[in-house]
This record gives sequence, structure tokens and C-alpha cells, in this order.
Amino acid sequence: MSRAAHGLELDPMNADPKAGEGTEPRGSDWEQLARAAAHGPQARVDATLLREFLTFQLAGDPYAVPVERVREIVRMRPVTPIPRVPPALRGVISLRGEIVEVVDLRLRLGLTPAQPTRASRIIVLHGDDGRMSGLLVDAVTDVLRVTEEAIRADGQGESGRVSALCVRGDQFISILDFERVLELGDEL
Repeated sequence: MSRAAHGLELDPMNADPKAGEGTEPRGSDWEQLARAAAHGPQARVDATLLREFLTFQLAGDPYAVPVERVREIVRMRPVTPIPRVPPALRGVISLRGEIVEVVDLRLRLGLTPAQPTRASRIIVLHGDDGRMSGLLVDAVTDVLRVTEEAIRADGQGESGRVSALCVRGDQFISILDFERVLELGDEL
């Protein structure tokens, strides 16, 4: 079956004009073909779909972080407290032998404190420096796929911890600047 039958057409802008019917695609063509195959025949390269965010709830309000920074989502587990740290830093957990600090996002954003429930999750993020951190949230909801037009710059709400707002119907979702959220030095 041909690539066209699977909906895996290569971009004609990247096609080699010297390539005949029997020639192999170039390296960039192989990469594009592999990406299209990984997403299945129904997925097309859509120029309007630019950003993906993991959405979650805090005190009934929706928030999001870029999905490319999420390593995994784990159920709430016992957190080992650390003495003499800001209150927003709940402590650490061991995740397959790695130590992960857990930040209570409710406290970090100045929301009403609450005890974790069965729906509470720890979103494990990886930063640019290779360090992992966990965000304790009330519940994880879904992965949001939006166009760049749906994202609006924020006026430095939540003490600069919200980098943008995403418009979804009549609802606004706060997109967190997770690097700023994890900076606990200003609370010491």
C-alpha cells in the first residue's frame, strides 16, 4: 500500500525535484513520514495546531502547564517533610529511586489550603537543568490542544506565575510559568 493510501503524503515543498518514482526520500522526508505514521492515518500535519497543555484543577479553577515539560503524573503518596523550607514545599517523594521535591501549588499561588483527596495528583515536571519537581494539584483533567490565537498574554496575575491565558469557549485557563512557580527563594 502506498504512503498516500495511508494519508502519509510528504510535503511537496520538501520533496527532491530530482527524485524519481523509485528513489528514496531524503532524511527530513523520513522524519516527517515517521512523525505522520506515529500519529496514525487520521492525523495530518496541521499548521494551526501549535501548542499542547496538560490541564488540571486547583480550588475549582483550571490551570495548565506545557505538556512537553511533563514527565509523568502520579497518584498522591506519602511526602517526607523537609525542615526549614517554605510552606509551599511539602517535602520530597521517592520516584523509582529518584528524589522529587513536591510543591503544593495551592499554597504557592496563595489559594486556600486543602488536604489532598483521592483525585489529587502530583505532576512530575522536568526542567532545563535536568532536575525533576512535582506539583501537587487537586485533579488532572486532560490534554488541551490549542492554536496560538487562543493564547493571550497575561497581565502578570498570580505574582507573575501565570505566563498566559488560554481562551476555551467562555472559559479562561491560566497557563503557568512553571519555572517561576518552582522558584521558592522569594518565600524564605
